[in-house]
Amino acid sequence: MIASFALAATSLGLWASESSAAAAVPTPDHVVVVVFENHAYGQVIGTSSAPYINSLVAGGADLTSSYAETHPSQPNYYALFSGDTQDVTDDSCVTPGFSDEANLASELIAAGKTWASYNESLPGEGSTVCKSGKYAQKHNPWFGFGNVPTNTAHTMSAFPTDYTKLPTVSFVVPNLCSDMHDCSVRTGDTWLKNNLKGYADWAKTHNSLLLITFDEDNRLSGNRIPTVLYGQPVKAGVTSGTTYNHYDVLRTLEDMYGTTHAGQAANAKDITGIWNS
Repeated sequence: MIASFALAATSLGLWASESSAAAAVPTPDHVVVVVFENHAYGQVIGTSSAPYINSLVAGGADLTSSYAETHPSQPNYYALFSGDTQDVTDDSCVTPGFSDEANLASELIAAGKTWASYNESLPGEGSTVCKSGKYAQKHNPWFGFGNVPTNTAHTMSAFPTDYTKLPTVSFVVPNLCSDMHDCSVRTGDTWLKNNLKGYADWAKTHNSLLLITFDEDNRLSGNRIPTVLYGQPVKAGVTSGTTYNHYDVLRTLEDMYGTTHAGQAANAKDITGIWNS
């Protein structure tokens, strides 16, 4: 009898622990992740060069100790998307579908959720081209995975104006100018306002989330990058000094929808302390 009671109590404790962990993050109806390029936290947050991003900080959450994984750009995109750099060490174009490792898209699809990417200057729907004008494959890690359908990779013009038609999770990747790589912080900030303000405003009242982050810093700030979250699930004006990285962001997105964990996300932690419930 005592042993049975102890076993039941232990099971209850495990259930409570798992339930608590699951409740640590919200489950938004939609998440849109936007990735910018090569700027440190102090080059964007609190500056006059990024008035729109800073307005999102004021109405959302600012992760003040958010870090990228490495240099240069491309391995960080793979880390954010799949919990692993997939042995990518530079910005060279990859062979499309070279990996079948788990990633955010494959996990969402397996869990019955929906996924898409919206890629500015992509020359055509599902195109796996290496480069085209201001478009660069190195910022679009989904093309490296054979278990992510290429028809989920869209041009930016396909981003819906009816936001209810968005997939569960989507990534938006600006081109080499709009992402602040070749052009200024203000250029990228203006692009974000012009292309995502409608969604951000809508997300504030429709249980949805906008997450803005950067692939890496300018190599001068210990790889500390801006990461901002905005939408109805987020407390307005909150800051978190907890140290987070790309793996933690991936883990948080996975836990929002109860998927498995890809790569190093299995050892990562959820973003907490910024949510309304």
